[in-house]
Amino acid sequence: MTGFTHATVLQSEVVELLDPRAGSVVLDGTLGGGGHSEALLERGAQVIGTDRDPRAVAAARARLARFGEAFRAVRADFRDAENVLRSLGIDRVDGALVDLGVSSPQLDVGERGFSFSRPGPLDMRMSGEGETLADLLERVDVAELTRILREYGEEPFARPVARAIHEAVKRQGARNLDTAALAEVISHAIPRKAWPRSIHPATRTFQALRIAVNDELGALAAWLEVLPRVIAPGGRAAAISFHSLEDRMVKRAFQTLTRTCTCPPGLPVCACGSNPEFRQVTRKAVTASETEVARNPRSRSAKLRAVVKVR
Repeated sequence: MTGFTHATVLQSEVVELLDPRAGSVVLDGTLGGGGHSEALLERGAQVIGTDRDPRAVAAARARLARFGEAFRAVRADFRDAENVLRSLGIDRVDGALVDLGVSSPQLDVGERGFSFSRPGPLDMRMSGEGETLADLLERVDVAELTRILREYGEEPFARPVARAIHEAVKRQGARNLDTAALAEVISHAIPRKAWPRSIHPATRTFQALRIAVNDELGALAAWLEVLPRVIAPGGRAAAISFHSLEDRMVKRAFQTLTRTCTCPPGLPVCACGSNPEFRQVTRKAVTASETEVARNPRSRSAKLRAVVKVR
């Protein structure tokens, strides 16, 4: 229960942007270790927290038990935000947050299969349910694996890496490989002179495979789609992303929600009569301070964006 310890990223910035008031209701879609929820509860908000990882839900319940009925935890994917709220008899909330990507406890436990630095099974499931990484690698062909690595990991050597993985799986079987062995296969498929200087050569591929196993971009798209329906007027939504794919999705969705004019370029006056429901709270992404990065290097790539519903 208490072993799920996660360094909360951009905690004070999240609280400032969501601006919770006493009695307001906030949906924390990615509980993790409960750090963001704790800070919101301390400001007097009521928090409904969801996470697909049962370990995270259990740890958050233990950590935040002192807040009593002000905190409710539900094991669920944040893509199901609308259904979770409906099941609790809630139509709309005053705030919504997602902290995307993988948490420290998931990375640091080799048995979860997320990390190439700690040997473990080819799993990578955040929920512990559904298709494992081994299942996925047994199922996909080289073309599909190439697409996954290129789109989700932005891996410049996607084709040779996919081919090397496919051959290793065909030769040994995915269940006979562990994360360390897979990382070796990936590294050998990338020319040594092209290895990144600051990250392990398998980093982009592991990111892509994790996103595919957990359908992380699909979950984010679903969350962004329901925001207009679940946020009450005056309420705010915020998202923390850790790589460019997520951040682009959030940025574009927030731009669409807040677009003030949809007229074709060149019209002398606005003819669309656009009256957006949302307004940008952050013009640029908020990033971690030097102090936070020194304390928690994983916060270096975090980007926080927020919008407020004005009507």
